[in-house]
Amino acid sequence: MQIIVNGTDIDDAELESLMAERHTPGTHEKLKSAKVAIAGAGGLGSNIAVSLARLGVGELLLVDHDVVEPSNLNRQHFGISHIGMKKTEALKNQLADINPFITVKTSNAFITEDNAVDIFSGYGIVCEAFDCPKSKAVLVSTLLSSLPATKIVAASGIAGTGPANDIKTSARMSGRLYICGDESTEADEGLMSPRVLICAGHQANAVLRLVLGSGGAGAGIPPACPYA
Repeated sequence: MQIIVNGTDIDDAELESLMAERHTPGTHEKLKSAKVAIAGAGGLGSNIAVSLARLGVGELLLVDHDVVEPSNLNRQHFGISHIGMKKTEALKNQLADINPFITVKTSNAFITEDNAVDIFSGYGIVCEAFDCPKSKAVLVSTLLSSLPATKIVAASGIAGTGPANDIKTSARMSGRLYICGDESTEADEGLMSPRVLICAGHQANAVLRLVLGSGGAGAGIPPACPYA
């Protein structure tokens, strides 16, 4: 691609370096070698994916069977032009424009106990980003029981207009499972952009810390991590 910065043509290698220059020193290589799957490409998943793409996570797998609808636009990383498109396709297109140096794979499957292991095998970190409580339970229980090396970053309690600081991240099961949210509000309180994006930020940050971690509490997170 041809990119001009301050009137000068730069090549791909220089562009990638410039994109990562504000990273904490020594992190780009670890992020580039990471593989993360995101189950659900809605309010949580689309915003998690954008954050991880900006970080430069080397490979992302986006899994969602749905299409973009007008009701999604109040909290999901889509626009009017994406209505009717598969969420995975619309999101992949956006990520390519944000960071062309990562690999983005997609699956339009509906996750069940029968296909979850096949879809998520090979990904050391899986973000659970579903709306449906049953789908959340199926994914988390299946991966915990069948993929013992996989860490799961899940969400619980993001609805409504409650205080932002009620959303936290906590570790469970010796660091195999991380829960982000207030763990109390129900979806019928309404899904509003601020709290959805805050929780997505928590999930993306948990992924970042897992990728960069040196092993606190057996969870691959530095001992200084407040939720390790």
